[in-house]
Amino acid sequence: MYFIFICIIAGLGAGIVTGLAGLSAAVVITPLLVSLGGMESYDVVAIALASDVLASALSAYTYYRNKHIDIKRGFLILGPAFVCSVAGSYIGYHFSLAAPQGIGLYSIVATTYLGFKFVLFPVSSDKTKKNKDRKRWIQLWLSVLSGIVIGLICGFAGVGGGAMMLFALTDLLGYDLKTAVGTSTMIMTVIAFTGAVSHYAMGCTLNIKALVLCVIFTVLGAYFAARFANKCEEKQLNRIVGIILTLLGISTLMVKFFPAF
Repeated sequence: MYFIFICIIAGLGAGIVTGLAGLSAAVVITPLLVSLGGMESYDVVAIALASDVLASALSAYTYYRNKHIDIKRGFLILGPAFVCSVAGSYIGYHFSLAAPQGIGLYSIVATTYLGFKFVLFPVSSDKTKKNKDRKRWIQLWLSVLSGIVIGLICGFAGVGGGAMMLFALTDLLGYDLKTAVGTSTMIMTVIAFTGAVSHYAMGCTLNIKALVLCVIFTVLGAYFAARFANKCEEKQLNRIVGIILTLLGISTLMVKFFPAF
């Protein structure tokens, strides 16, 4: 029952951050199932990526209905990200053999950092307006380079891809927050599918119970979170996501390093 509860909480939390901010489901699922569920990090990343597929697709559709997706430029990022996610998965597999808990620790640290960033330095339309006047060829190359980095990070750890994409779309390419999130979830749908298949092909252990529970509750969380986000004001959206990620990161760090506490 304890393990089932952890999977449900992980799935709901993952769906919420996916629908609210376009983040990878692994930013929640990986630290929780590694630290509290006792699973191997590489196996958990595969589950998180599989959960990401349907949740991101559903979120992307919700943002699309509200006209918050840039399909044309999104494909400029998707191409290199798709290829590099396979390479990142290969690197992550060999890294996990040398340091079994390394990917999980990276996920926890990334979660905490992202939480503080959203709270202290929220993404706003005012901050992104100055980037819209850049020359077209600069935006093109920034899109391609962003796709390379995003794909490598997502394939390696199943986390950070959505966050990197959000950063690239807002700070580098000048998107408003909601369009950035919508475009991010569209791209993450394909990247997550590629990463999940790559992980399973390379020999991760499939935990059916964890997979089914995480997929179901991630989709549920993403559905309601995406609907809420499209009606939410930007600063409030940043604050909510930041607080959730900060609390999650701190709590999983405490469990990992101070289990008796």
